[in-house]
Amino acid sequence: MESQPNNPLHGVKLEQIINELVAHYGWEYMGLVINIRCFNDNPSVKSSLKFLRRTPWARTKVETMYLKMLKNKIP
Repeated sequence: MESQPNNPLHGVKLEQIINELVAHYGWEYMGLVINIRCFNDNPSVKSSLKFLRRTPWARTKVETMYLKMLKNKIP
């Protein structure tokens, strides 16, 4: 397995990303930033995972939001 020291998403599961974003921002804010139904209408981790795994453009937006959150957390 290749080492990817410069890739902050390496080894991070999509479920972990969603859980951390929800804990940090909440569903309502996530739905405002990324306007997708699985964040705005009866949101759940399960429905979000299902949608994001099938929709590359939405997954990219969520991963970008996660990276920005990590960048802002670092002192």
